Amino acid sequence: MIYLVTKFAATALIVVLVSELAKRSTLAGAILASIPTVSVLAMIWIYLETRDTERLASFSVDIVWLVLPSLALFAVLPVLLRLGLGFWWSLTAGIAATAVAYWGSVQLMTWFRA
Repeated sequence: MIYLVTKFAATALIVVLVSELAKRSTLAGAILASIPTVSVLAMIWIYLETRDTERLASFSVDIVWLVLPSLALFAVLPVLLRLGLGFWWSLTAGIAATAVAYWGSVQLMTWFRA
């Protein structure tokens, strides 16, 4: 139970740090947010729990391919905001674009693995 609480606390701490830092400097917040901390933490937790390096290698390769569609949010959001669309609509559209990009990427990954 302590291990699970530690995992939650470490992950939450990073999110809070990013949001607090971004209030002071968007660049500094963006630098911290762009570091693949969630991926690194997940790899640490997976390794500690399984010691399965092959699983980690596959996980890492999958992340590489799924980083590309995740960029859809960061491409769509600022364009829509600068066009005057409200934050919530822009965010929703960015998330929808990301979901479509993820779906397409997963389809391609499945097709290439077959």
